[in-house]
Amino acid sequence: MTTTKRPPRVVAELGRPETAQETADRLATNSRNYRSRKTVNNLVLSLLATLGAVFVLVLLVPRSDGPVDRTVDFAAVASQVQVGIDEPLVVPELPDGWRANAAQWRLGGTDKIPSWYIGLLTPRNEFIGLTQALGANPTWIGQQLNDAPAAQTLTLAGVTWDVYRNPAAEKDRGNFEYALVTSAGTSSYLLVGTADEDEFAAVATAIAAQISANGQAVTQ
Repeated sequence: MTTTKRPPRVVAELGRPETAQETADRLATNSRNYRSRKTVNNLVLSLLATLGAVFVLVLLVPRSDGPVDRTVDFAAVASQVQVGIDEPLVVPELPDGWRANAAQWRLGGTDKIPSWYIGLLTPRNEFIGLTQALGANPTWIGQQLNDAPAAQTLTLAGVTWDVYRNPAAEKDRGNFEYALVTSAGTSSYLLVGTADEDEFAAVATAIAAQISANGQAVTQ
C-alpha cells in the first residue's frame, strides 16, 4: 500500500505553505497568547474572590450611626497629658451612668489653638463634648459653634456661661444642638452636644470649682 504525503497547508494570509520557521513562530505566538489569556482570567477570578470576601466582611461587621460606644478613662489620660501642660486641665467627677468614649489632647491645626477634649455620653445616651481650649479667640470659638449668636447667659455653681442654640434645621445640626461657653485664665471651656439642658448643667456644675480655681470670676 502506497502512502501519499499530504502537501503542506497553504496559509491564506501568505498565499503559500508555511516554512518550518513560520510554523514554529506561529505556534510559539499562540502559546504566549494562551498563557496571557489564562493570566488575565486568573487575575479577574482572584479579584472577584477578593471582592466577595470583602463584601462578606462588610455584612458581618456591625455598624452604627450613633456615637462610638466604648469607655475611656479620661482621668487617666488627663494625668498623662497634664505633665506637659502648665494650664490645669478640667476633669469632671460625674455620677454613675456617665461615661466617656474619647479623651485626647489636640495640638490644633492651622489655627494653632491646642485643646483638651473629652467626649461624654450621658445616662440618657446623649452626647456632650467638653473642650478646654488654650488661648482661643472669639473667631475660633465662633467656628466651633457655626457662628451661632449667644442666646443668653446662665450661672451654674457660681460660674457664668454663655448659652448657644443651633439655629439650623434639625437635620443639619449634627452634634451641636445646645452649647455652654465660658472662660477662665487662658482657657475657654466649651460644652457642645445633643443632651438635655439639665445634663449640660450637671457637667457645668461638676467642673465649676476647677474653672473658678483657674481664674474665673465667681458670681456672688
